[in-house]
Amino acid sequence: MKEKEEGLNLNLDYSKLKQIASIEEDVIPVAVQNIETGDVLIIAYVNQKALDYTIKNNVAAFWSTSRNEIWVKGSTSGDTLELVDVRVNCDQNSLLYRVIPKNINACHTDRPTCYYRKIKSAKMEFIHE
Repeated sequence: MKEKEEGLNLNLDYSKLKQIASIEEDVIPVAVQNIETGDVLIIAYVNQKALDYTIKNNVAAFWSTSRNEIWVKGSTSGDTLELVDVRVNCDQNSLLYRVIPKNINACHTDRPTCYYRKIKSAKMEFIHE
């Protein structure tokens, strides 16, 4: 796991959507954007329960596809994401949560975004250390 999160070798997980398709819950992807910086923080999945929780509590919540339960971002780390609004795409098959992070980090690796590396010549380089 450490190499996957901290390494610079490109090894994309193309099987993730196949795994998502095999869970019992119906989910759609949700992109999460910091409205202050424009940065995309994470991509996750949401079902109706998680969306209802998000709207009711004004905090970003998702459906954990590995634990098969609602996951409220920051419930253990304190890195909650205050909801500003929810946008729906044209085909109504994905969402965009626009949020204000309540702490510095949105990623479990203690970075402000999960998108902290970029591809350069079939390798990666860090954008955010």
